[in-house]
Amino acid sequence: MDVEILARIQFAFTIAFHYIYPPLSIGLGLIMVIMEGMYLRTGNKVYEVMTRFWTKIFALTFGIGVATGIVMEFEFGTNWATYSRFVGDVFGSALAAEGIFAFALESGFLGVLLFGWNRVSPTVHFISTIGVWFGSMFSAVWIVIANSWQQTPAGFHIVGEGLEARAEITDFWAMVFNPSSMDRLLHVWVGAFLAGAFLILSVHAYYLLKNRHVELSRKAFKIALLVATIFSLTQLFLGHRSADGVAHNQPAKLAAFEGHFDSLSVAHLYILGWVNKEAQQTVGLKVPGGLTFLLHQDFETPIPGLKSFPENERPTALNAIFQFYHLMVAIGMFLIALTMYASYLWWRGRLFDKKWVLKLFVLVVLLPQLANQFGWYAAEMGRQPWVVYGLLRTENALSKAVTANQVLFSLIMFTFIYVVLFALFIYLLNKKIKHGPSEDPLIDQRHKQQEIADNFIQ
Repeated sequence: MDVEILARIQFAFTIAFHYIYPPLSIGLGLIMVIMEGMYLRTGNKVYEVMTRFWTKIFALTFGIGVATGIVMEFEFGTNWATYSRFVGDVFGSALAAEGIFAFALESGFLGVLLFGWNRVSPTVHFISTIGVWFGSMFSAVWIVIANSWQQTPAGFHIVGEGLEARAEITDFWAMVFNPSSMDRLLHVWVGAFLAGAFLILSVHAYYLLKNRHVELSRKAFKIALLVATIFSLTQLFLGHRSADGVAHNQPAKLAAFEGHFDSLSVAHLYILGWVNKEAQQTVGLKVPGGLTFLLHQDFETPIPGLKSFPENERPTALNAIFQFYHLMVAIGMFLIALTMYASYLWWRGRLFDKKWVLKLFVLVVLLPQLANQFGWYAAEMGRQPWVVYGLLRTENALSKAVTANQVLFSLIMFTFIYVVLFALFIYLLNKKIKHGPSEDPLIDQRHKQQEIADNFIQ
């Protein structure tokens, strides 16, 4: 394989692995805020115990997320030097804002969140929990803004020519609120909320099936189910809004999403299918004119197909883009159906009577994560052949000095390290889940620590 393919594989692998953890941090942060808020409101120690338990898992995901995210910054310089020069002024502003407004906020309050139990007042600790959650949310803001600028550049001009050309910001707020940033940010946030909610649903469904921590798990399950139901439905509308934006700003990408080739006909909405790039046709189960109706509320308006664009400006991996996009949508619809059914059982007072529903919640824990990954694959592959849409082609964004052997060696090395990190994460996560929350919610941790200290002195 050539340098471009290897460099793209390496970056895709490292960022996909890293992206396992930030959504969990954001989603767990939201529900931890709700849990601790319930504790302050009711004084029920059960809510304190569940918050302490999920704080430990939050800290694990946060730590692995930080460690795996550092690598990508070096890859920009080693593999994508031309790209880094071109977008440096834009990305520098966004990533500096992340460090100032997001990472500092999150890491600053994290110490209080983890070690402040019984050292600060409950209200101060609750504020620290909100601060950590806001920090994780703000981190997503600036990363998504930077990526969205690649999709829909705004608020800049080009300085220099050839290899020395670079984008320079002329309007910071136009860069921040570029045409796709807010739609994509909301879409990412909600996907993260679902990832965290379904992890909590899975763990507490497991406890209920094992008849462990029953009172605590019933309360935690209901909190997570409410979050999952609200945001799975919200994601349906945000996804549609995001697709509308793609249709307007990146029509070639939308055509790739739905395998739509002919510009002179209405566009169908495929439930499932297969794209034959060579024959320039898509076969499968479809709603005739469905995509046209969703975008224009009629069945007659033609939508630009892939044939409308020069061949060298079309996404290349058409079938992969199509499949990733439709898998994301299929998972989203399944999660809506599952959470709505579970909410119906809750309303009828039979939520915990259906053991098969609890077993299903244990098993589907990975689906929101997969939907998040598939959505990013479709979005990034659909932007090709551009790394900055309409301005810089991917093939021209590479470092001129790096060789295929160098990229391959680092790819193998990173794969090994990340496999080890993932195994460590699963081991520690499994250990914490098997141990479970404290059995006694009335334990005063401060007295317990003092007792240990006294015994040591004696």
